[in-house]
Amino acid sequence: MNISGNTVFIPGATSGIGLALAVALKDKGNRVIVGGRRTELLEQIAENHPGIGTVRIDTADPASIEAAAKEVITGHPDLNVVIAMAGIMRVEDWHTPAGFLSSAESIITTNVLGPIRLIAAFIEHLRTRPDATIVTVSSGLAFAPLKATPSYNASKAAIHMLSESIRLQLADTSVKIVELVPPAVRTELLPGQETSEFAMPLDEYVTEVVGLFENHPEAKEIQVERVKFLRYAEARGDYDQVVTTLNAADPHGK
Repeated sequence: MNISGNTVFIPGATSGIGLALAVALKDKGNRVIVGGRRTELLEQIAENHPGIGTVRIDTADPASIEAAAKEVITGHPDLNVVIAMAGIMRVEDWHTPAGFLSSAESIITTNVLGPIRLIAAFIEHLRTRPDATIVTVSSGLAFAPLKATPSYNASKAAIHMLSESIRLQLADTSVKIVELVPPAVRTELLPGQETSEFAMPLDEYVTEVVGLFENHPEAKEIQVERVKFLRYAEARGDYDQVVTTLNAADPHGK
């Protein structure tokens, strides 16, 4: 993906990595539209970040995705990048159904069906653009599990393999598939993560990500150095040690 000159839609970008990335991409010379469920947050973004467009979208609702896609494509026919940022993460206890079933269903709906439905809503338009990119968002936890968050780990593993698979299918089109693989980042994804010493500072993460996009425009995965500990554990042969370290270090791993 070229770092500038794009029109980018980022659903799930009213806070955290999504919003920080939206601001950074705008500063690099892109037209950026962010999407989110809460109107008040969208209004605040429009006020605080002039030039960033906003669209209401609930990525857990198929009708909302369809309506938002029509709005974005109609208003921005040069749209060529979609970053499927929306996601949720919850601590679960799989000893009883009450401890995980509702959470798991919500996570799979948002983290797996959400990106699938987003791609379905935009793929035909993106195929008409000469240089288009879909950015999926997995996680280091797709490759080494945090025991407190089974459904989240599984959802991100699904996104990784989905990205690998559709990249092959879409190789005969103008649409590239780039997988963003974050480590733990200081956001509000889980309670306490925003100030966790085990998580990467948000500004450092986004700066490194933008640098990787800029210096490696043909990259299939965007991996900051910090996530490689998890990403390549199995390939290095130290998977068991990595899983032990991950769950001993992270406060949610107990």
